Amino acid sequence: MSRRIPLPAALLGLAVLALTACQTVRVPPAPAMAWSVQRPELQSLSAFRLTGRVAVAVEQHGFNANLRWTQNGTRTRMILSGPLGADAAQVTADGANLSVITSHGRHLGNAAAREVLVRQLGFEPPLQSLRYWVLGVPDPGSSASVALDAEQRPARLRQNGWSIEYHSYMPVGADWLPRLLTVKRAGVRLRMVVDAWHLQ
Repeated sequence: MSRRIPLPAALLGLAVLALTACQTVRVPPAPAMAWSVQRPELQSLSAFRLTGRVAVAVEQHGFNANLRWTQNGTRTRMILSGPLGADAAQVTADGANLSVITSHGRHLGNAAAREVLVRQLGFEPPLQSLRYWVLGVPDPGSSASVALDAEQRPARLRQNGWSIEYHSYMPVGADWLPRLLTVKRAGVRLRMVVDAWHLQ
């Protein structure tokens, strides 16, 4: 004759079985995309936007500004402004063409735009390469040396006489993009903090 199990004990046994069956298995997170794969994808990225802040130091002079960057193909547009958007200036570069709209509303093109940039900044920014460096990849148009960090992301990049240091990254979709970077050469240092990325 089979022994009857008291009802509370039977229910407890079923609950234990149910909990055991529902136990989740810990799945390790997917590894970050290898930079060797990510590099050509980012170099061919045709459109993105970012917002952040920049600090520029040239010798003993410098300034801080809020930054809005829009990239469409080869066309780079940067809007630099002070607190609350005051004194906004716009720089647009597309290949060899360069234009500047000053904070006073003056429209300057090519030679005049370069002259005012050099005068105001103290150097001519490497805009053609900077659109790649900000993504954490070298300009594909010339040779570069890249040192990777422990996560196999660029820690340092040297190209065309400039040194770019990547201090931290942030996840953006399936990619990891720079959050904090420093671009420098003798006597010039540009530090950029990215608050938000928008890939298109």
